[in-house]
Amino acid sequence: MPILNPYISFRDNAREALERYHEVLGGDLQIMTFGSMPEMGYDPSESELVMHGSLTTDDGMVLMASDTPSSMEYQAPQGVSISIGGAEADRLRAVWDGLLDGGTATIPLAPAPWGGDFGMLVDRFGVAWMVSIDT
Repeated sequence: MPILNPYISFRDNAREALERYHEVLGGDLQIMTFGSMPEMGYDPSESELVMHGSLTTDDGMVLMASDTPSSMEYQAPQGVSISIGGAEADRLRAVWDGLLDGGTATIPLAPAPWGGDFGMLVDRFGVAWMVSIDT
């Protein structure tokens, strides 16, 4: 069965973002650097940047990310949010708090007219998130 996963592009802080998401979401973090694939011909000064990163949480969520090398055009994420939700209120409130650390709430996490709690934020890396808690 096909799987759909968010894949976030960064300029040079994918490792920092992935490590933060790992702290917040838990799970298994795998990082491959440009330096691990020298045959790809990237600038040696960018050898420690993330060519491919994958975070797989214990509850099955997968988030991927990479750095965009300086030889390629980069555009910051825009017009897309990563949505996370469910009935695990304590876990989702902890995720909200972790993602909000250093970020900005655009809609505070609060009771939603449709039920449950809902909030939106932009994390410290400029990535937009939506958190929905079913109650």
